[in-house]
This record gives sequence, C-alpha cells and structure tokens, in this order.
Amino acid sequence: MMNLAIFGFGTVGSGVWEIITNNPEHLKNKTAQSLNVKYILDIREFPDHPAASIITKKADDIFNDTDVNIIVETIGGTGIAYELSKRALLSKRHVVTSNKELVAAHGPELFDIANRNKVCYLYEACVGGGIPIIKSMKESLEANKIESIEGILNGTTNYILGQMFSNKISFADALKAAQKNGYAEANPAADIEGYDSVRKLAILSSLAFNKFIDYRKIPTEGIQNITLDNLEKAFESGAKIKLIATSKMQGDKLIASVRPTLINESHPLYNVEDVNNAIVLNCNNVGQVMFYGPGAGKLPTASAVVGDIVDIAKTMIA
Repeated sequence: MMNLAIFGFGTVGSGVWEIITNNPEHLKNKTAQSLNVKYILDIREFPDHPAASIITKKADDIFNDTDVNIIVETIGGTGIAYELSKRALLSKRHVVTSNKELVAAHGPELFDIANRNKVCYLYEACVGGGIPIIKSMKESLEANKIESIEGILNGTTNYILGQMFSNKISFADALKAAQKNGYAEANPAADIEGYDSVRKLAILSSLAFNKFIDYRKIPTEGIQNITLDNLEKAFESGAKIKLIATSKMQGDKLIASVRPTLINESHPLYNVEDVNNAIVLNCNNVGQVMFYGPGAGKLPTASAVVGDIVDIAKTMIA
C-alpha cells in the first residue's frame, strides 16, 4: 500500500482525494498496489465531509508517521507551502504539487533537494491543468530541441475576452461572469494582469531551454485595458486578440513575453475558446506540435496530480 498526505483541501486537494477514493481498482491496476490517502492537512474544519476523520491541523502528525511516502502539496503560494515542501523533501518523501507560483519561484532549490535525497518533486499540474505538457516535454519530445513556445496559458482571460466579444459586453461585466461561474477568483489580479501566465511560461521555458528562467524578468502585460472596441476592430481586420505567452532562445538570450496579441485565422491558437488552454511547441525534428485541453478546474488539475502520484507509485512497488 502507498500512503499519502494531501496538504491543502481546497479545489485541487479535494479533487485528488475524490479521484483516488472513487477509482481504487483502476489505480491499483496501474500501480500494482493500493493508493491510500492517510492524512489531509488543513487549518479549516470539514465536519460534514466524508474525509473528516483523516483531516488534521498539525503537520507533525504527518511528518512523524514514517508510513507516509508521498506528500501532495495543493496549498498554493510561496509561504507555508514552501516550508512544508522543503521539509517533506528533506525527510526523503516524494512531493507532487500543483503550485505553479512555488515551482516558478523556488523550483531549482526544491529540485536540488529532491535529487540529493533521491526522491521526486513532480509538477505536471502546474501548467495546463489536465494537459500532459510537462511529461510530454520530458519524455515524448526528448529527442527534440524545443526552439520556441507559444501558448494561451490562462483559461480565465481567454474566457473573458471571448465573452466580451460574443455578448458585446464590457471587460468589467465579462469579469463578473467569470467570477460567477467560478473561473476567476474574488481577487482576479493573477489572471487578468498576466502573472499566472508568466509563471507557467517560465516553468515551460526552464524545462525547454534547460536553464532557470525567472518569471519576474519576463515582460508581462494583462488584459485589463482591453475594450470591446479593441476586439471588434481586431475582428474587422480578420484577427482576434488573445493573451499570448511566448518564448524562444536567440543565442544565449531569452526572448519572452506575455501580452495581448493580434492573431489571424491561420494561427493555430485562433480557435482556442472558452476556458481552454493551448500550447504550441516548435521542435527541430518533429516540427510543430500543439497541446490543447482544459487548463484548469477541479478534476482536470487533480487528474494531473494523480498522474504524477501513479508514476511515483509504479517505481515503489511493495
């Protein structure tokens, strides 16, 4: 049996519990052993939840239990999530995360700690939600040199721009619709100002170009100043405005940005609508490949987390 603990029982954390709880036989067939959520760490109360009996507010309850092999970090941010992730890796436990902010800011340090302690630090869910982009870049495209990345990496902004144009409404009204539907947070700054996209771009670029890319040095512009008039004039000229993240190496220099961009109908990202993400990689051998799918959401993101858990469990058959 493989025991794990989930740190943070919000949208993604509860999705991980749900997938593991509802699919025991399928996952056992994949890993040749049972996956068991032994603890959930959260400061909140969940008295009516089926998992209430395994929820604790004390991290020591988990770290003192040597039977826990994998930590799933879905807390978010770079505060306590960083401290707990580092502690888990130093205690020789594998860590799986969906925390793009943490990976973008502290990835090199955490990868190094994981390597030195011979454990895994996996982060498929950090980019593209349920899209298997990280694993594809690490494995399926290993024979290729990735020459450039271009993508729509934030579904919330894509939804807002689409709603503005389709329903002829203002940015403010489209943002309210996104919040009402659960696509945008009460404080939507990370999405609409481009910070979410640039963190994801930095993670992809670091992997593609084999060097740490600091997201804070990438020029970033959000969609908060885009108007319905901008969108309509773009359409009249045969184009759409999308929040596009792009990066490529020019010699030893990284050329990267996140900004609203005009793209015409021949562009592979032109028809990416709603809350979907899409990532286009230009590779020296295979050419251009595109990854498309749900970029966020409870179960798509949790699915990517559980995929990483399964990969670790396969290497630790009891």
